[in-house]
Amino acid sequence: MAKIELTTIINAPTEIVFDLSRSIDLHLESTKQTGEQAIAGKTSGLIEPGETVTWRARHFGIWQNLTSKINEFKRPDFFADEMVSGAFKSFRHEHYFVSLNGQTLMKDIFTFESPGGVLGSLFNWLVLKKYMTNLLTERNRVIKAQAENQSV
Repeated sequence: MAKIELTTIINAPTEIVFDLSRSIDLHLESTKQTGEQAIAGKTSGLIEPGETVTWRARHFGIWQNLTSKINEFKRPDFFADEMVSGAFKSFRHEHYFVSLNGQTLMKDIFTFESPGGVLGSLFNWLVLKKYMTNLLTERNRVIKAQAENQSV
């Protein structure tokens, strides 16, 4: 199992950052490079507890579908989504939000496992962890820019 942890400081209130982090529309903006689309479940607006979204995107030259579900939700401090179906053996993305002197510390913990046993683990280590880190970093950059723009 691989694990990615990212921390982003955002000059905006926690409630704004929390809602932008669960925005289907903003997620699509942050994943333009993969041609990502929301094709089933919640396809726009703010995803809520118990809802699913199915994403279609091109990764490594292959079109893939992935469905995730919001399994835990405590506004404005935390939510977690987990894969229901898709290319991973499993994944869980935990989103934490802490208010610090008018700013928000946003922390992502993304754990995932690829299918394929030892070869899948090798792929995680050689390629996928860096690829996923880059996708999450871009997502956080877009959230930060939008949140700070809204707070002005």
